[in-house]
Amino acid sequence: MTSIKRSPVALAVLAMLMEEPLHPYRMQRLIKERGKDEVINVMQRASLYQTIQRLEREALIAQQKTVRDDKRPERTVYEITEKGRDVALEWMRAILSTLTREYPEFPAAVSFLPLLTPEDVASQLELRAKAIESELRRIDEALQEAQAVPRLFLLEMEYARALHATEMSWVNSIVEDLSAQRITWTDEWLRQIAAKFSIDPKLDEG
Repeated sequence: MTSIKRSPVALAVLAMLMEEPLHPYRMQRLIKERGKDEVINVMQRASLYQTIQRLEREALIAQQKTVRDDKRPERTVYEITEKGRDVALEWMRAILSTLTREYPEFPAAVSFLPLLTPEDVASQLELRAKAIESELRRIDEALQEAQAVPRLFLLEMEYARALHATEMSWVNSIVEDLSAQRITWTDEWLRQIAAKFSIDPKLDEG
């Protein structure tokens, strides 16, 4: 079972179907209605359908019936299989307990900061800090509006807020260090560092 490729969308589909049989459009609506789209990208319905097809091929879900009415096109209702239930629970335990290495864009860009000047980097990070601040306000407003909802169902938003708050603190500290020139670089300095730490090209031969 562990060989089956997991993803946030696939986990969401299995979780939804553990409650009741659903058609894809209803799955997408439920994910959005419950605020799970804060952490699961279901904006593109095509990706949701592709995930459903893959789960069906893996026998984790199965078609239950087809429904139609006069106003809407024919829709296929899916249900979860016993194998699907087992896999969903296995995924949950693995994701919650295991630290995995992820590769988001931002750290990748940070690793290549010398492509820009220190002043340019500081300007871009100031813009990022403003964007994070705006996102924190949005999350706070959403949490305020959802005060009547049990905390259990808001934990993913709490987690997202904690990540954003930590990132904003770090970004602001880097902007301060760049402004004070505690972190800085020049082309000449970069060449010196490259020469000092470069790998002997002979090691790449053969």
